[in-house]
Amino acid sequence: MRILGIESSCDETAAAIVEDGRRILSNVIASQADEHKLYGGVVPELASRRHCENILPVVRKALADANMTIDEVDGIAVTYAPGLIGALLVGVSFAKGLALMANKPLIPVHHTEGHAAANYLVHPDLKPPYLGLIVSGGHTRIAEVLDYTTFRTVGKTRDDAAGECFDKCARAMGFPYPGGVHVDKAAQRGNASAYQLPKTKMEGNPYDFSFSGLKTYIVNLLHHAEQCGKTENTDDLSAALQKAIADTVTEKTIAAAQELGYTKIALSGGVSANSGVRDTLAAACEKHGFTLCMPPLALCGDNAAMIAAQGYYNYLAGITADETLNAVASKELRGESA
Repeated sequence: MRILGIESSCDETAAAIVEDGRRILSNVIASQADEHKLYGGVVPELASRRHCENILPVVRKALADANMTIDEVDGIAVTYAPGLIGALLVGVSFAKGLALMANKPLIPVHHTEGHAAANYLVHPDLKPPYLGLIVSGGHTRIAEVLDYTTFRTVGKTRDDAAGECFDKCARAMGFPYPGGVHVDKAAQRGNASAYQLPKTKMEGNPYDFSFSGLKTYIVNLLHHAEQCGKTENTDDLSAALQKAIADTVTEKTIAAAQELGYTKIALSGGVSANSGVRDTLAAACEKHGFTLCMPPLALCGDNAAMIAAQGYYNYLAGITADETLNAVASKELRGESA
């Protein structure tokens, strides 16, 4: 079965063809990063306009790269939640029209579930159940992947996600958008022990996350230094920030796996591209004898191949939609209460 995936939740317009949820036939991404860099972050209205311009040529290229026509597609999967509402609406509206025109099933996909599915494209033996760590700009959560379409959240961020913390600290350090990659590069030159950063202690669920305090501490540190005419070593500060986030997500994930009895962990999401997070979690999994699956860097960020992969499993589970499908800015994972 060949699924056309469409992704437009933020500032990448993407389309892909995936066969049987595992094999990529094409994967096209039109990034807006250079344009949003001028403003230091994503401008929602501008992102929506660019999606309108890019979506048709991107879908056409995805079909051409797979040497297929729309008639040969078995279903159309689209990200409908969560994300920037205007950006989502472009993808959802286009997918609805295309599905109606081509008489193809319309398959709604939750963006976070899509990130988890990125691992299916490169790890053929990965099957539920397993424990997922999904770390991105908008979401940081540990979830039991009970089957391909059912998730149970073990812990999630109560405020800023890890990616948001990286980006906002990067901006305060003077790095261009997107800041996460620049923090990663600087961290590899720095000394993480040069700064003692605060560590949040959570009340209630020990597997929940909070990165707002870490973000605020670093932003205030930099602002204070600027007011005093001083400078902070951004290489060292980046290394300390990266270590703090990597240690936090790793410690909680390993503890959750031990308590729940999982020996198989899958990392995904935009922040899964961070070398500190990858290395720290890999070392911890090796120490405890756990199997770790991670997507290649090309599939860590937003892309349509992961949406098509999850769309395949949604379709098998009978999860489809009609012309009433709407975009939703915020929505919990399937199997949880809203």
